[in-house]
Amino acid sequence: MSNPAIIPFLDLITPHVELEHALTEVFHNALRSAGFVGGPMVEEFEKAFATFCDASCAVAVSSGTDALRFALMACGVKPGDVVVTVPHTFIATTEAISQAGALPEFVDIDERTYNMDPEKLRNYLEKQCTIDPSGRLISHRSGRPVTAVVPVHLYGQAANMDPILDLADRYGIFVIEDACQAHGAEYFSQKQGRWLKAGSIGKAAAFSFYPGKNLGACGEAGAATTNDQQIAARIKILRDHGQEKKYYHNIEGYNGRLDAIQAGLLQVKLAHLGDWNTLRRKRAADYNRLFANSDQSLTLPHEPSWSRAVYHLYVVRTDDREGMMAHLKNTGIGTGIHYPIPLHLQKAYSSLEYRCGDFPVCEKIAQQILSLPMFPQLTAEQQARVAEESLWFLKDPIISQKRTTDHSTALLS
Repeated sequence: MSNPAIIPFLDLITPHVELEHALTEVFHNALRSAGFVGGPMVEEFEKAFATFCDASCAVAVSSGTDALRFALMACGVKPGDVVVTVPHTFIATTEAISQAGALPEFVDIDERTYNMDPEKLRNYLEKQCTIDPSGRLISHRSGRPVTAVVPVHLYGQAANMDPILDLADRYGIFVIEDACQAHGAEYFSQKQGRWLKAGSIGKAAAFSFYPGKNLGACGEAGAATTNDQQIAARIKILRDHGQEKKYYHNIEGYNGRLDAIQAGLLQVKLAHLGDWNTLRRKRAADYNRLFANSDQSLTLPHEPSWSRAVYHLYVVRTDDREGMMAHLKNTGIGTGIHYPIPLHLQKAYSSLEYRCGDFPVCEKIAQQILSLPMFPQLTAEQQARVAEESLWFLKDPIISQKRTTDHSTALLS
């Protein structure tokens, strides 16, 4: 970072510089072996990532979207089915559902965790669906069979999985985790009496290794995890043009393979992921301490007793989100919004005919959420300034405008 007064929302440069020798050696090895797609580097990463997730299998693919799409298809989602998820997530969640041939339907989120509210899921299953004579669960909204639910472990925190799994079991549907932001997150299952890793809880799970994730590739990459060998085998066929061996195609599949170089880079970074996640948790605790006196003007992330979050994002809420965001920008502090428009109100899903007011919790928080700088290399001094500027704005937004102008002038000089 050339200007130390600038605090980026995300620093992707420092960790790559720190690991530059090991990362470039991966490229050199690929050049020497000409192994560019699949092969030993991919297989080694798959084994290591499955172990990290406490899962039996991991299948590396070209993106998190493909990971979720292939997981849904391999678990049995068919064209014409309904898959239930939340409207507060990145659109890749619902794209994967649609691309598997299914229809996304939504339930609202919990206002404190921002993840799927199990009671809203219960209400959907009990009051918005009917079991037909053949035993299928049918959605009143679409008249289609409901076959799966996709809870999203948003911002690096696991959804409340025990009640979701209980409901899914009761109604004969299966659970696929969207763990694209939750590499290493943990959930304490009262039912099992132990901590479970994201990616090991449902029938299968999807991870994204987009560069900004806790474990990020130097490009696009993803993986599906599962404890079912047959599901893993189906995903491997789906990612490779439907072939079990070269030129023998069991089904019509997809080109969803992972480049060997990306797998090698991820293998290098995976060795550091535990330490990076520990640093993210420490940074979140430091933010919580710095913002302890913000009264009711700032809502901090809520981490339930059953959660060990890995803080892919540190998301706060305030009524004057735009004002606070502008103030921080003008003082050299990067921020983000994840996500400003709920999926049910996106133009892309207008055909689903949802309306404003259908999911009030999601719609409310979408107007208030603001993601503050969060990355392992964030310093105590940087965090202190983020908190100072945020609290200054919250104390008196009008006075802060002059202070912001003065600070902006200093940054430009």
